[in-house]
Amino acid sequence: MKITALTTYIVPPRWLFLKIETDEGISGWGEPIVEGRAHTTATAVAELADYLIGKDPFLIEDHWTVMYRGGFYRGGAVHMSAIAGIDQALWDIKGKALGVPVHQLLGGPCRERIRVYSWVGGDRPSDVANAAREVVARGFTAVKMNGAEELQFVDSHAKIDAILANVGAVRDAVGPHVGIAVDFHGRVHRPMAKVLVKALEPFKLMFIEEPVLSENAEALKEIAGHCSTPIALGERLFSRWDFKHVLSGGGVDIIQPDPSHAGGITETRKIAAMAEAYDVALALHCPLGPIALAANLQLDAVCYNAFIQEQSLGIHYNQGNELLDYVKDPSVFAYQDGFIAIPHGPGLGIEIDEDVVRRQAAQGHRWRNPIWRHADGSFAEW
Repeated sequence: MKITALTTYIVPPRWLFLKIETDEGISGWGEPIVEGRAHTTATAVAELADYLIGKDPFLIEDHWTVMYRGGFYRGGAVHMSAIAGIDQALWDIKGKALGVPVHQLLGGPCRERIRVYSWVGGDRPSDVANAAREVVARGFTAVKMNGAEELQFVDSHAKIDAILANVGAVRDAVGPHVGIAVDFHGRVHRPMAKVLVKALEPFKLMFIEEPVLSENAEALKEIAGHCSTPIALGERLFSRWDFKHVLSGGGVDIIQPDPSHAGGITETRKIAAMAEAYDVALALHCPLGPIALAANLQLDAVCYNAFIQEQSLGIHYNQGNELLDYVKDPSVFAYQDGFIAIPHGPGLGIEIDEDVVRRQAAQGHRWRNPIWRHADGSFAEW
């Protein structure tokens, strides 16, 4: 079997899909995307395709190594996301060719389903209590919300009070036993992070995410000393070498690699195993499309330290197109009682509706993340 073509599709709301074809008629799908940099990532895929055309798609580990190490400059969001989507598609091909789900090729599942959470509140948290009630009424047992809007390095306690009011409203709405994750989204700097994590302690959160940006990970150990809430980080890290420094530095309890950014299934599994050696939990990042979610679930099946899965059903980014719009059988993502079942079909376990993909690719997108500014006019982290 030989690889004959790699074709990318930029599809709304903000995704990039990849189809890899072979000379035996078996094709695989991946989701290589940097949100806001879809066209750049598609170009990176096209550059890597020069090496892959004519190669045996089964040689996944070797292809990963060449795609990563074969360039003098390596790593970073665009390069690793391009590799990630290709890697997902190669695993999809191999599973389909052998008639088994990817998780069987990785040693077989250690779980049949995994807990999921749903987003509430949007970029600027609003009406979070009612949104959380609705999500719980649909069967979810955990929610995640953005905790803060713009915050200066040192900001007013009025903003702290607003954050506490939002989180408190969600806790009151869902009761004491629904998991609540609060995402600081890297909007908070070290001085305020210490204040916030301590102030949020009474709400018994499931975890606090990105209390500081990944490049400031050395602050995590100090921040963790101000609270007992688990600290999560990792959606903006792209390789085992990035995670090595975070894990060895301490202060992180949950890592969140994204298999559409962190080198795909091959690399993310290695990252997860590294974290397990540090007794750190895994909560894969996935506010993306159906191919990404399917790849995540194949990893959740085999990673012992995985405990919850992000997914984009109903997320505020999905305006005009939803997670399930691109799959022929939406029931493959079987949500029930706050869990989602691991797909058992061959490859990634889903069948993409290529007619819908082509139609929506004709529309495309140029999604960009918002640019925020503080009251003084200076740039604010989104």
